[in-house]
Amino acid sequence: MKATNTVKKILSHYEGDNPGVKGNLCRMLMTGKLGGTGKMIILPVDQGFEHGPARSFAPNPAGYDPHYHYRLAIDAGLNAYAAPLGMLEAGADTFAGQIPTILKMNSANSLMSDTAGKNQAVTASVTDALRLGASAIGFTIYPGSDMALDMFEEISDLRAQAASVGIPTVIWSYPRGEAITKDGETAIDIAAYAAQIAALLGAHIIKIKLSTDHLENKDAKTVYEAQNIDVSTQAKRVQHCMDAAFGGRRIVVFSGGAAKGADAVYDDARAIRDGGGNGSIIGRNSFQRSREDALAMLGKLVEIYRGRE
Repeated sequence: MKATNTVKKILSHYEGDNPGVKGNLCRMLMTGKLGGTGKMIILPVDQGFEHGPARSFAPNPAGYDPHYHYRLAIDAGLNAYAAPLGMLEAGADTFAGQIPTILKMNSANSLMSDTAGKNQAVTASVTDALRLGASAIGFTIYPGSDMALDMFEEISDLRAQAASVGIPTVIWSYPRGEAITKDGETAIDIAAYAAQIAALLGAHIIKIKLSTDHLENKDAKTVYEAQNIDVSTQAKRVQHCMDAAFGGRRIVVFSGGAAKGADAVYDDARAIRDGGGNGSIIGRNSFQRSREDALAMLGKLVEIYRGRE
């Protein structure tokens, strides 16, 4: 596998990392239909843990089978497939080496009470990632939660363990919790802050949500207005989040969110592309469609990121 100049430039931004970490990043960036472009589409399937089986897979019952998701990621030519321990184990042997995998190492669930606090349980180890041949570990943090400091400490430790054996880290940075309103979860100032926190924690790949033009924090709002920071369009907001990710020196992918129409998915991808983002991590909007529809949609997303649509 020969890395393109685009990929080599991206890897050069990771100056403190060892060849193992860079090699795994290179593998993901060079895999699939977007291989070598610096763009990525990742299939994440952790929703069964987060939302329950029926809410996640009943719209397309084939998705109850973990092998379905491996095949979808492979056949669609995606860069990687991310899932919790059990999902990866259920197809790890059959699909070994066919698609880079990301072991999602913490999870929450929707059965807990609203008073439990916004947090996730660590459900896997770096040893599991090595055993399964994963190309990266994944971890969710909740900036804005009263539990956030504990989550930061957990991922700092796991990130160091993973990097020591050549495995990069993907951080899902999702603002939510006691200090954030519902509108604030997708506010542009909070989204950019979430990207910055993930970068500062050592994330090699950052996953955040697309944002609105809402400004949540009053002190930040003053700065945005005084400095005339343009957040008027989705592409401009993506660009601002890339600035927050060390001036674009970190790979940032944007989540697909709740199920939506295909046109909205395509519009999101165009904004990510035009704002300089690295791509999409798109779960429910792919695996809740029929396989045929999902492959068609993912194929069009590839064309969008290649600048052909």
